[in-house]
This record gives sequence, structure tokens and C-alpha cells, in this order.
Amino acid sequence: MLAALASPHRLRIIAALQAGGRNYISRLARELGISRPLLHLHLQKLEDAGLVTSQLELSADGKALNFFEVTDFALQLTPAAIGDAARSLTNKPET
Repeated sequence: MLAALASPHRLRIIAALQAGGRNYISRLARELGISRPLLHLHLQKLEDAGLVTSQLELSADGKALNFFEVTDFALQLTPAAIGDAARSLTNKPET
């Protein structure tokens, strides 16, 4: 969870979803000013960490839209939590 929150892009995504509610990739990408592929990569990392959820829905005109929303999460940052997170680190930098 800490690794997912370590990116400024992902913090902005969570803030936008929290403020505006659930949203789909194309609209969210326009609002944040980033490409859809980059946004999708960041959303996948957030979803893998349990910070956002997604739901595929069909629009009235038959287009598939993948809606994302923030989950109800809480993170208590304590020395023990940091220690647990540090033990999970790898030597590979994130791409």
C-alpha cells in the first residue's frame, strides 16, 4: 500500500476520485492531463494495493466503460508499519 501511495500521479488519482466520485479512464485521463495508458498503469497499481476498485459497465450506446472509485481505506503509519513495509522492499526500482 505504501509503494502504491509513493507516486505523485497515484496521489492525484486518489484525490480526483475522492473529490469527484467514481469515474472512467477516458474522462479521468482528461481531467488529470495524463495519457490513458499511463493512467491505466497507475490505476492497476492502486487496485492491486486495494486502494481503488473497478467495475465494467455498458453505456447507453453500448460502449464498455471501466469505472474506478476509491475504496474505504485507512492507513496508520507507525514505526512497526514502516518496518513491515521495509522488509517487503526489493532492489528493483519501480518503473
